[in-house]
Amino acid sequence: MILPDGVAPEARPLLIARALRAFVDGFICVLLPAYLLALGLGAFEVGVLSAATLLGSALLTLLLGSHGHRFHHRPLLLGAALLMTATGLAFAGLSSFWPLLLVAFVGTLNPSSGDVSVFLPLEHARLAEAAQGDARTRLFARYTLAGALFAAFGALATGLPDVLVNLGWARLDALRVMFLIYALTGAVVWLLYRRLPEPPPHMQPAPPAPLGASRGVVIRLAALFSIDAFAGGLVLNALLALWLFQRFELSLAAAGYFFFWAGLLAAFSQLAAPWVARRIGLVRTMVFTHVPANIFLILAALAPSLPWALAFLLLRALLSQMDVPTRSALVMALVTPPERAAAASFTAVPRSLAAALSPTLGGALLASGWLAAPLVAGGVLKIAYDLALLASFRNTPESPTR
Repeated sequence: MILPDGVAPEARPLLIARALRAFVDGFICVLLPAYLLALGLGAFEVGVLSAATLLGSALLTLLLGSHGHRFHHRPLLLGAALLMTATGLAFAGLSSFWPLLLVAFVGTLNPSSGDVSVFLPLEHARLAEAAQGDARTRLFARYTLAGALFAAFGALATGLPDVLVNLGWARLDALRVMFLIYALTGAVVWLLYRRLPEPPPHMQPAPPAPLGASRGVVIRLAALFSIDAFAGGLVLNALLALWLFQRFELSLAAAGYFFFWAGLLAAFSQLAAPWVARRIGLVRTMVFTHVPANIFLILAALAPSLPWALAFLLLRALLSQMDVPTRSALVMALVTPPERAAAASFTAVPRSLAAALSPTLGGALLASGWLAAPLVAGGVLKIAYDLALLASFRNTPESPTR
């Protein structure tokens, strides 16, 4: 994988690992509701399990933010990769709701289109050390692009269970295979993290510090990000797939094709994010692309037919993820270097906690027949977040020079 100019080589295994994790997340978030329905569970249980994955990730990330600065990033990343492998094996082998709920809570499963796991703050902190200034923004854009692009290709893999069924496999066994692939990917990611250099004993860097001087700005960002995350939890990919299954009776293979094109549009749109940010600023890039994206989400919820709904959702995908690399760059730019790991954790934790509250609500609304409600509520709340972010930070210096 080619690195941007001015980026240290140690960023390469992180980018490759991100791509592999995104690939398996791309099919897991679409297959998860189908797998749980095949086990005999319902829409409400899908929402509860999705919420448990986000809540567990939030608490683990909070623990990392509170105590992770005492350890080097490398062993923590290695431990997270092993947890990913164990999660895939457990989901492939279990069938009952309560054991699956426990694994969802303690594991690394990701029901959304973005990365909400414990990997995120660890990789962000490591990437921030690998580049400076504009190179850091380009690196975060490359990181996010790798995630979005490979998640799109992962969505295509949702058709593999149908291929196995046509070859004579039982449908449930074919779905379990996908979780075994997830577990195997965790092992490969562990091997990639082993390539990360350890600092020589005589050149140990200063350990990352807990939040200090930047605490105020991080709290403001975290509060705003939590609104966005709560709204996003109503329209996680797993719930969006379930909405398509229930509203339009879309097949699993067709859903995979849709999420492939949506992910592809999101991936390529992120290439423009650094270019736009250099001209209008990080905050304005986030807001001016996010507002129309959420208008399209609301229109999709009210669409009278499948073609109109898919068209609006694809237009949303073209814009909705452009704020991801700019958001990461903004957080890293507004805090001091020793605080970056803690800042990444403490902005990620409220996002995960807030997002963990809403999938159960979204699943309950879908189960009760209020099919448009999660999408409309999510779009309205996200627009409110955008306007609040612009009002709070439009005059804040945001040049990533530190």
